[in-house]
Parts: sequence; structure tokens; C-alpha cells
Amino acid sequence: MLKGKHIILGISGGIAAYKSVTLLRLLVKAGAEVQVVITPNGKEFITPVTLSALSGKPVICDFFTANTGTWNSHVDLGLWADLMVIAPATASTLAKMAHGVADNMLITTYLSAKCQVMIAPAMDLDMYRHPSTKHNLELLQQYGNLILEAESGELASHLVGKGRMEEPETIFNRIEEFFSNSNQLAGKRVLITAGPTYERIDPVRFIGNFSSGKMGYSLADECARRGAEVVLVSGPVSVSANSPAVKVLKVESAKEMLEQCLLNFSTCDIAIMCAAVADYHVKNSCDHKIKRENDEIPQIVLEKNPDIAATLGKIKKQDQITVGFALETNNELSNAKSKLLRKNLDMIVLNSLNDKNSGFGTDNNTVTIIQSNGEMLHYDNKPKIEVAKDIVDTIIDNYL
Repeated sequence: MLKGKHIILGISGGIAAYKSVTLLRLLVKAGAEVQVVITPNGKEFITPVTLSALSGKPVICDFFTANTGTWNSHVDLGLWADLMVIAPATASTLAKMAHGVADNMLITTYLSAKCQVMIAPAMDLDMYRHPSTKHNLELLQQYGNLILEAESGELASHLVGKGRMEEPETIFNRIEEFFSNSNQLAGKRVLITAGPTYERIDPVRFIGNFSSGKMGYSLADECARRGAEVVLVSGPVSVSANSPAVKVLKVESAKEMLEQCLLNFSTCDIAIMCAAVADYHVKNSCDHKIKRENDEIPQIVLEKNPDIAATLGKIKKQDQITVGFALETNNELSNAKSKLLRKNLDMIVLNSLNDKNSGFGTDNNTVTIIQSNGEMLHYDNKPKIEVAKDIVDTIIDNYL
């Protein structure tokens, strides 16, 4: 499974660096081509000679080779790799990664990487549970990195608690799982809608909603990570796709979103309608700014917008899969099931605004996945990146 795969193994300066030797041996034995990139402090814990002997490649630490002045290109490394694994990742390295402090070869390589990045933190328990470390890990997860959560046990300080790096065998299994999953959607074309739509009142005002687009963009990145070609039709958002395999089509209004969906739907295998599309647009929108004059209050006349999910549901072919979203405040299950039937969907993802830690503008979601056969899957509150994995897993397990 790993034969011929290009893997960057990043090692930072922690006592857990000794475990990286075992991980390197496992990767090379499985047929992977591994390039070790180590921080200057990392060399204090494990020697480049050992790592080079195991990998069969010179270990990279500095921007330039001291004797010859040869430049080590972090850009070329970022393009070469199929996966980057940073194990161990110390508190310092996590902070630099989260905030783009590119002061060593490992961080510049991370910032240049076009592949998935897997991070295995390792540090003392007080550092691991410090708010700054928690925040940095949350940021890195939001960026699309895979975090291998630290284990509990005896630490280098002889204290007992959470902070031990995952065992090399466990990390190796996660790497194998990653490459196994990366081809699950190979050859599939996925259409995804994300974010809000803005319906103009005049050139400076609009009717919209609080959707951030985070859920749709997480789904796009997850589908791309599993090998799909992704077309993402996005309303106005401030987030961006992490994967270069995601083609983003920017739109503003519901009408524009529908047009792009219709142009791309016939060639897609899966359509996931995650956008919070405005139900109405302004019939009497104005081409100039409406001025506040005297006591006169302008009258805004609304018209219904097209229902994108229902429109695609009417024209979908037998081998196409359509997934909708329902954001509800009351009668959640009955309303979601009604939408599932009316819009001819294969499944619908219900999330409720009654959970304060999920929905619009948050990084988390609490969802229930309802399938057309009546089966339901309930999930606890979790990051939207993890929710995206659950949704894609359900699509693959039940419809492909």
C-alpha cells in the first residue's frame, strides 16, 4: 500500500524523537520513500547519521548545506510529497506552524506542502493542556491538518498525564489508513454548494444569512482528500479550500448558484447541497443606493428563489447521489424528513440551531444523518472537519 509513496517525516526537538526512528523503519520497510526533515533542536535528540542510514537519503535540517552552499528547496519538497508526518511536534513547532513562523526548514516545508499533513504532538502535560497549545491545535485542525491526539502515560518529567506521542505502530497504521482512504472517491466528480447567498436590495445592501461556508468547504476538502474531482459553488465567504483539487466557482445570488449547479450537475456523480440559500430575492431591487429621505420608508417586495436541491432532484439520473442539508429550530426531524422526500434526496444532514455550539459561524456541528430508507445516524458535537468525514463515510458506505 505504501510502496512508492513519497513521505516527509518531520522531527522536532523533543524526547519522543527516539520513537521516530521506529516509525521511519516501518515506513521504509513498507516500501515508502521517506525524506527526513529535522529541526536543529531535533538533532540534539537523534542524530542525522542514524536517520540517513535508515532512510537512504541525506537528512535535511538547514536551508543551505554548510560545505557546498547547496540550497535545500522547501518548495520542491512540498510538491514531491504525498504525505507529511510531523512526529514529534513540540509545543514550539505547533505554535510556529499555526502562525506561520518560518524560521527553520521544517516549518518552511510545512508551509509549502501541497499534500495532507499529519501531526503527532508530544510535550509535558502542563504544556499540552495550556490554552495556547489547545488554541494552536484547533487552528491547525481548521487548516485541514490531521491531528493524532497525544496519549496519557508517564512523561519525560516522570509526571503521569496526557502528552505522550502516539506509538510509532499506531501512527504507521493511521498512515496506511490514510492512503487506503485516499482512493475511495477516485474517478468520482462531486458537486458541492457552500456558504450563504446575498440578494441585493441596492448596490450597498442585501438580504443574507450568517452562514460561514465552513461546513461546505470542509466537505470539499474531505472529498478531494479521498481522490474526488470537486467543483465547489460558493457564496460570499471568507474561508478558502485547502486542497488544490477543489475548483471553486464564486457566486453571489441564489440564481447565480443555480446556474452554476445546472452547468455542472449532469457530469457529477455526487451532489452535496450544503449552502444556506436565501429563500427570497428582492423583486424591486434598486440600481442606486436608496437614500433615507424625510420619513418615507421604502417598501421591499420579495419573490421566491428557486429551490436548488429540489431542482436537481427532479433531473437527477438513477446513478447520481444527492445530499441535502436542513437547518431547523423546531420539529427538526419531521421537517428534515419532509425535505428528504420532497426534494428527492438520497440523504439529508440535519443540524439544529438549538445547540449553541453548532451551526452558523461556529467551528463545530451536531448532526443527524437521515437516509432515504429511514435509517438515522446521530453524532455528538464535533469539529466540522470531523463531521465532513462522517458524511463522506456514510455516502461511501451506503451508496457507492
